[in-house]
Amino acid sequence: MHLQIELFSGELLDLMRKVYNDPNISDMVKFDGVTMPEQYEKLADAVENFQVRDDDIWVCSFPKTGTTWTQEMVWCIANNLDYGRGRVPLKDRFPNLEVSVHADFPEIVASNPDIQIPEAVVDSIKYIANSPSPRFIMTHLPFNLLPRQLRTGEKKPKIVYVVRNAKDTCISSYHYLRTLEDLQGSFEDWCNLFLQDAVMYGPFWKHVLGYWEKRTEGNLLFLKYEDMKQDLPGVIKKTATFLGKNFTTDQLLSLTEHLSFENMRANPATNNEDLIRRIKKVTRSTVDGKFMRCGEMNQWKFEMSPDIIERFDRWTRENLKGTGLYF
Repeated sequence: MHLQIELFSGELLDLMRKVYNDPNISDMVKFDGVTMPEQYEKLADAVENFQVRDDDIWVCSFPKTGTTWTQEMVWCIANNLDYGRGRVPLKDRFPNLEVSVHADFPEIVASNPDIQIPEAVVDSIKYIANSPSPRFIMTHLPFNLLPRQLRTGEKKPKIVYVVRNAKDTCISSYHYLRTLEDLQGSFEDWCNLFLQDAVMYGPFWKHVLGYWEKRTEGNLLFLKYEDMKQDLPGVIKKTATFLGKNFTTDQLLSLTEHLSFENMRANPATNNEDLIRRIKKVTRSTVDGKFMRCGEMNQWKFEMSPDIIERFDRWTRENLKGTGLYF
């Protein structure tokens, strides 16, 4: 696979190196316009040629937009509310296709034998390729970097895409990465990177619109985090219909309760706390924080300055003009 590679430079590169403090993460570059670690090039062919199955179920998203919440909802619906099997960690039931690119995990494991990192993380593509059907696959990749069989429509598995407003996504990703990777610099520095599409998987709006444009093709369901917060039972019913399932009122209430923020955060299978503890031993981050920190809407009202809010709002208007998508 031939990828067009563009390097960051100047003040923006200086800011990225200031903020990204984890020595296990290589410099970011742009692959076909998408900001990823340099080492993504090693994984690109494997992603491009990944063998998709018709009965796969995919959850796609930009990071920190409600991915874990959506994964758990989709898995429970597709597995007829089998909460017993749902005790298996979500990262194993619903692995991330490209997570292995986030760091040199084989080297980390070799250098830190006391840190056990799951196969689903160390060699994610092999783990998923060898998994029995039906497979549940999560990815943060934008549409233009998905496996070729998905992009061309050769295979049409069910895809659920979830998005969140850009300001809350920026805030949530900042707190998460401060905890996991000990980000340096200020929150304003992070906002500047976000607005300049210099965060992993950016540009944000191209990511969102790449899936938004495919929403009428029949095999893609487009969800908003805000709708899940305001009417979770309604979103569950919509998703169940998309996946060919139908639940009783009692089952719907049961799943709604299971998916509450409090229960998700308390559930070891979904809160990722064990994996975060392992990764923090490698990154040596001393920042306290939770994978599921808050989950509230409109955090930007309290955490962003008026100037940053205006910049985000202007950026959003410019990118969504004429698309029919709104927040």
